[in-house]
Amino acid sequence: MTGSEKKPAARRVAPKSTRRRARELALQGLYEWLISGSDAGVIEAHMREQEGFDKSDSAHFDALLHGCIAEAADLDAVLARHVDRKTTELSPIEHGVLMIGAYELKHCIDVPYKVAINEAVELAKSFGGTDGHKYVNGVLDKAAAELRAVEVQASRAGRR
Repeated sequence: MTGSEKKPAARRVAPKSTRRRARELALQGLYEWLISGSDAGVIEAHMREQEGFDKSDSAHFDALLHGCIAEAADLDAVLARHVDRKTTELSPIEHGVLMIGAYELKHCIDVPYKVAINEAVELAKSFGGTDGHKYVNGVLDKAAAELRAVEVQASRAGRR
């Protein structure tokens, strides 16, 4: 290499946010719950022992894990209006991701709806099947129009 040539810049990967880590851990806990039906407290204790838990937003983790489990029937009712099959027929990963997305859309008003959808899509890309993220995106986009109607309409009106 001559002095005038530059080495290609290394692509930096941004560190995961504490909330993203919380979502990943909550998804793993929901997966365990969907598969085994274990007690939420037992699952929470298990997840808190995982490496890297200390780098997560533990309050958000608690809200997602316990909120999704406590409201599973309500969240599934919301999702059922937007999926093409029974939620029990979804893969446990996609089901868990959709539950987290729906929970955030419904309860985490501090999280913009586009961020809630994007974070769910990223979870599906990391943990789900090949094209599962596309399915998650479509379902949560429809759910957002229902759960955050004013925010979605304002965003769409702003694009015109």
